[in-house]
Parts: sequence; structure tokens; C-alpha cells
Amino acid sequence: MISLSVYYEGPFWVGVLEMVEGDELRVTRFVLGSEPTDPELYEFLMRHGSALLAQAAGSRAVPAGERVERANPKRAAKLAARQAARISTRSTASQEAMRVELESRKREAATDRRERKRELAEYKREVARRKRIERRRDT
Repeated sequence: MISLSVYYEGPFWVGVLEMVEGDELRVTRFVLGSEPTDPELYEFLMRHGSALLAQAAGSRAVPAGERVERANPKRAAKLAARQAARISTRSTASQEAMRVELESRKREAATDRRERKRELAEYKREVARRKRIERRRDT
């Protein structure tokens, strides 16, 4: 079974061609540039399809994982919509690392804000206490 996925990654549109043979999955990735229309994608596959298939066949095979049984058309449409949603929110390892770094910086900033607020409250209490003591001494 061969499947083609096209998604937006950074400034370019990228295609991923997946070949499943038995229990093995072979994949090749190619950059399309600007957003391709259906006729442009068809023409690209007519020109470069055999080279892409050869490149995918020459790639390293990995275990295919779960195999999906044939579903009824409505179920297949739901699965395709879910898969399309997952592809559009694809995350690379670097994006995940940036997200983790951002979250850790947010936690540090929140801790720093809390500490500064506590220190300011202590300072204000100390100033008020000193003023109160000074007022008692003056009378």
C-alpha cells in the first residue's frame, strides 16, 4: 500500500511518500515549495513518481506497526479526517524542545514574581513597623 501526505512545514510544503510491504514501512520525504494544487501535484507525481518510489524502496525499512482493517466508508472518512488533523499539527523534535524550554522559563518567571512580591510585602511590613515604633518614641 502506498500513501502520500502533503503538509506545510516552515516556509515550504512537504510531501511524504509511505510504502507498506508486508510488515515493513519505507518512507521518503520531498519538498514541493509553494502550495501545490491538485493538477500540479498530479503532474509532479507523473514526472518524479518512479524516482520517488525507487528512493522509498531504497530507504531503510522499519516495522509497520498496526494494520488497519478495511472499514466502512463513513469510518474510513472519520479516520482520514483524524489523520489529516494529526498531520497538520505535526511537531518536530526541535519544536518540542523549544516548547519545553518555554514552559520551564514560564515556571521560573512565575517563581521569581512570587518571590519579589513576597520580598516587597516584607519590606512594606518592616517600614510600617519602623514608622509605628518611631511614632511611639516621639510621643
